[in-house]
Amino acid sequence: MKSAVIVFPGSNRERDMVMALRAAFGAAPAEVWHTETQLPETDLIVIPGGFSYGDYLRAGCMAAQSPVIRAVHEAAEKGVAVLGVCNGFQVLCETGLLPGALMRNAGLKFICKDVHLRVENPASVFLGGYRAGDVMRVPVAHHDGNYFADTETLDKLEGEGLVAVRYCDAGGKVTDEANPNGSQRSIAGIYNDKLNVLGMMPHPEDAVEELTCGTGGKALFDGVAAALAGAA
Repeated sequence: MKSAVIVFPGSNRERDMVMALRAAFGAAPAEVWHTETQLPETDLIVIPGGFSYGDYLRAGCMAAQSPVIRAVHEAAEKGVAVLGVCNGFQVLCETGLLPGALMRNAGLKFICKDVHLRVENPASVFLGGYRAGDVMRVPVAHHDGNYFADTETLDKLEGEGLVAVRYCDAGGKVTDEANPNGSQRSIAGIYNDKLNVLGMMPHPEDAVEELTCGTGGKALFDGVAAALAGAA
């Protein structure tokens, strides 16, 4: 199993992602600079968090025009798993690989804290380590995490099982108080139609060790590794 992490100017969570992938896969991922036009042979592509290009214009907007994105598109179309976290989610929306957009947080302030997520649809290569209704605790760190889409798109996401995770309280109840950024329908992460692309705002890579932020995100990486090993 092989993985690759795309790195842009301003990325700052790629090292965290590398560590999480190394622990789950048993080997370090390839780190691919944004100017590359080809990707190494890989089973998983990850676009990590950070502030690509300083979030100028819109978060993820400039990164979406980078040369490497064409290769990411082609890989996704062939069924390669693609995970975008935080800024990576923003980039995936800007490229059109996922619908909707990430807007400024409802409170217009940067948010950095732990949140709870309820797994809505675990039937993917990404969330097979969880069951529907499971609650994980992971950190968020963003200024533009307010997920927005038109009603038709939201209804499609709901109706076709494309909402991956949703903000909730510790008991799994979805409430306005548990929604840190104002995301519509408390959406924290979504899939594409084929379920091989996942974008999510919270940082599972920062919740894989008990001594730091707990292990709420560990099952994601272990599940991906197991699913890809089974598909090999």
